[in-house]
Amino acid sequence: MLKEKIRHDFDVEAIRKDFPALDQEVYGKKLIYFDNGATSQKPRSVIKTVEQYYLSDNANVHRGVHHLSQKATDLFEASRRIVQNAINAPEEETVIFTKGTTDSINLLAFSIGETLKTGDEVIISEMEHHSNIVPWQMMCERKGCILKVIPINDKGELIMSEYEQLLSDKTKLVAVTHVSNTLGTINPVEQIIEMAHKKGAWVMIDGAQSIQHMKIDVQAMGCDFYVFSGHKVFGPTGTGVMYGKKEILENLPPYQGGGDMIDKVTFEKTTYNVLPFKFEAGTPNIAGCIALGEAFNYLSGLDHNELAAYEEELLDYAEKQLLTIEGLRLIGTASKKISVASFVVDGIHPFDIGTLLDKQGIAVRTGHHCTQPLMDRFAIPGTVRASFAFYNTREEIDQFIIALKRSVNMLR
Repeated sequence: MLKEKIRHDFDVEAIRKDFPALDQEVYGKKLIYFDNGATSQKPRSVIKTVEQYYLSDNANVHRGVHHLSQKATDLFEASRRIVQNAINAPEEETVIFTKGTTDSINLLAFSIGETLKTGDEVIISEMEHHSNIVPWQMMCERKGCILKVIPINDKGELIMSEYEQLLSDKTKLVAVTHVSNTLGTINPVEQIIEMAHKKGAWVMIDGAQSIQHMKIDVQAMGCDFYVFSGHKVFGPTGTGVMYGKKEILENLPPYQGGGDMIDKVTFEKTTYNVLPFKFEAGTPNIAGCIALGEAFNYLSGLDHNELAAYEEELLDYAEKQLLTIEGLRLIGTASKKISVASFVVDGIHPFDIGTLLDKQGIAVRTGHHCTQPLMDRFAIPGTVRASFAFYNTREEIDQFIIALKRSVNMLR
């Protein structure tokens, strides 16, 4: 009966065959991987791309005239163009390779901070990941700036009227998540950007939880900066991207010094390289960045609308089944969400639930999810978080619900 409701034009079983990590057992049970918000599994083509680089293409980039260096450089820069096209960046040099979202935000917090003065204001939101809180706190302490926070309502949605009140002529940057990693809330980023721009402020969008679920167009969005991690979009760990508008990046100081980011070095003065190299000091994760391009190549072969619709169905089905469990409360009930279901069960610590689910072969995340201020907002120690990707199935959700009910009954 359930299978009849699944979209017949989306072959999830065929897609699952592309992800070898899904085909294994944990404690004698078939793995059910519901921790995609933390990191996604990788398709074979991405894994093979990493292997291929080290088997036959291994050399440093941008430095050598020999064949292997030229080949590695071509592959590396081709990956940059793939990412450019994937997010519709206007120029390839506006795509900066980093270690991930955290690295990207720290880069911006330092470089933007060098342009700010005492009393300038930065706005973030109550639902931010620690990676989009702490770097701005550090910058504000260093530069004497003021950090302001957009509150949320009980559903986990930004209170936009409060945001409007926070904006002022002193606002220099608004840094908000596109999608909450804990709540699944999809924020109205276009509106946020438009309102900030009217005050002359820049806007950075944290896309760590959106890039894998929706089609991103940074030009249509209008953001000044967009950051994300490769490992959450089916690419390797230790890779990421910081997109920025060219005219802004050209006027920001570099974050780190070293090789490749220089034009000329003397003991008296150093001049810096052009974009993107000004922000890419040292030897990058070459294999990882090349494989990140392959991850986007893989996604380009799939229909984004179909993926989004399928994941929406998974979330709707999962949340309805979860609410059949006595004492269970969903945390994050925004009207617009991606496929994340966070919940608590009365009288039971999330860690205990997660431990018992693990013994039944089910991988979920428990804890505060690097959003401690958000946990304080809801007066809870943490949640159990099930985060779904397009390779998950309703049958897995059925097994998850059975295992969860068994776990809850054992802990009561």
